[in-house]
Amino acid sequence: MTTTPDYVAGHGLLKDRTAVVTAAAGAGIGGATARRLLEEGARIVIGDAHARRLKETEQALAAEFGADRVTSLPCDVTDEDQVQALFDLAEHTHGRLDIVVNNAGLGGTAALVDMTDTQWSRVLDVTLNGTFRCTRAALRALKASGGGGVIVNNASVIGWRAQTGQAHYAAAKAGVMALTRCAALEAAEFGVRVNAVAPSLAMHPHLVKVTSEELLAELTAREAFGRYAEPWEVANVIVFLASAYSSYMTGETVSVSSQHA
Repeated sequence: MTTTPDYVAGHGLLKDRTAVVTAAAGAGIGGATARRLLEEGARIVIGDAHARRLKETEQALAAEFGADRVTSLPCDVTDEDQVQALFDLAEHTHGRLDIVVNNAGLGGTAALVDMTDTQWSRVLDVTLNGTFRCTRAALRALKASGGGGVIVNNASVIGWRAQTGQAHYAAAKAGVMALTRCAALEAAEFGVRVNAVAPSLAMHPHLVKVTSEELLAELTAREAFGRYAEPWEVANVIVFLASAYSSYMTGETVSVSSQHA
C-alpha cells in the first residue's frame, strides 16, 4: 500500500471565477471540490439536498475563505424549480457563471432480479436526470452570457465496468458519460466545454465507518496503489478540467483511478 501524497496547494488557477457545485455538503467529492475551487481563487455557490449540513459547510468555508466568496442554497436536483433557483442565485449574487460541477448522485445495491421500479427510478432520477437538469440550466445561462464556461460532471468507472448489484448505478453513470459527450458537441459553438471525471474508489472517514472491513479490503485490492483515493485527489482533476490547462478538452471522461482489473 502506498501512502497518501501531500495535499497540493492552490495556485490561483480559477481566480475571480464563479462556480456552482451540487451535492457539496459533507466530506465527499463535492465538499472537497468546493474547498479546492476556493483555494484556486473562485467564488462558489453550493447546493445540497441536506439543508442543515449545507449551512454548516457554508459557514465553515465562509469563516476560512470569506463570506463574500461562499453562498449556499438547498437544492434537490430532482426538482427543476430548485435547480433553476440555484443557478439564478449564482448569477444574482456574482453577476456571472463560469464553472459548474455536477456532483450529485445516488447509489445503492440490489440484484437486478430483486430490484424494484422505485429503486431503479430513484437512482436514475438523481444521478442521470439530475445531471441533465443542471447541465441544461448551466448551458442556458452560459449561452446567454456569451462568455464561455466549463461544466464538469461526476461519472464513475462503473459506467465502463460491470459490477453485481449495481445495474441502476452503472446505467446512470454510463448515461452521464453519454450526456457529457453530446452536450459538449452542442456547447462548443458558444465556447463552453463539458467534460467528466470517472472515479473508481474515493472514500472519506464517514464512509469508511459504514463500510465493512471485508468490502473495503476487496475494493482496495483492485487498486494499483493498494488504497482508496482521497476526495481531494478527485477534486484536483475536477479543478484541472475547470481550468485553462484543459482548454482543448471537451466531451472527455477522465478516469481518476488506479484500478488494474
